[in-house]
Amino acid sequence: MEPLQSRNILRSKAPVFVLGSPRSGTTLLYHMLLSAGGFAVYRTESNVFNLLVPRFGDLRRRKNRQQLMKVWLRSKLYTRSGLDSQQIEQKIVEECRTGGDFLKMVMDEIAHKQGVERWADCTPEHLLYLQQIKTALPDALVVHILRDGRDVALSLEKQGWIRPYPWDRDKALSVAGLYWAWMVNIGRRDGQRLCNDYMELHFEDLIAEPRATLARIGQFIEHDLNYDRIRETGIGSVSDPNTSFKSEANFNPSGRWRAQFPLDQLPDFERLVGATLRLLGYPVEARDSSVSHAFTLEAMRLRYQALYSAKLWAKAKTPLGRLFMSGDLSWL
Repeated sequence: MEPLQSRNILRSKAPVFVLGSPRSGTTLLYHMLLSAGGFAVYRTESNVFNLLVPRFGDLRRRKNRQQLMKVWLRSKLYTRSGLDSQQIEQKIVEECRTGGDFLKMVMDEIAHKQGVERWADCTPEHLLYLQQIKTALPDALVVHILRDGRDVALSLEKQGWIRPYPWDRDKALSVAGLYWAWMVNIGRRDGQRLCNDYMELHFEDLIAEPRATLARIGQFIEHDLNYDRIRETGIGSVSDPNTSFKSEANFNPSGRWRAQFPLDQLPDFERLVGATLRLLGYPVEARDSSVSHAFTLEAMRLRYQALYSAKLWAKAKTPLGRLFMSGDLSWL
């Protein structure tokens, strides 16, 4: 059997990874691709590289593949695939050797069953695994969607996804902002190494100028992203916004922070992640702080960067990764 990794396919049929920090609009863009037609409709995150691979380890071992399928077949990841359990289990157990193999086999089967030739993935944390993804799936195209970190932090904090140290509970927004900056900077660093297989776009442009933005994406992935057809089909968040702020009377996902970000927390937030905001073209108004306060903020920034990086390294590079992930799959 020819190794999956060695097969070259047309760019117009290459898998597309829609990635970005959580709450940056990845789901909306992913559902736009599905609504455009030609992509396998799989309305969930695959979580292959960030959860399944760390949890089940080396998939060259048959026992690990069997354990993976035992859990996967009981999860929504399977039920939303629409696949025959016995058929896909046999294929994975007999032929899969890597996380990339697993994702490709599952998504190719879904695409085949639906009569399409292409699939996409929308797992935000896969932004941290671009090197592994590109090694496993060399034809993969990566679309990195960027959003103002102040809006992202508001949503992350409302969802309670990013947990600060106990002594930083009153700084939850800043901690969420530090996670956003850390993730975005890693994604941009690794993504730019992919050259012509990587592109960036701003969530705000997708909202304000959807036709032009979708045309640019369509040119990059070589796929017709007809805005009128996307609106008419309206899969998922295209017609039902995936937002943490559904109670808003005048819903507008862009620039929400201007009205909702606590004024007493905004200066420190912008000092902590202002460099990333500016780098992405977002205006920052924070003024210089005292030397002692600046030192405190810098220490906080370094502390959380070290925490996030250590967790990522441990999960991916050490046996502790399997221990850390053992309780993280119950929600799948």
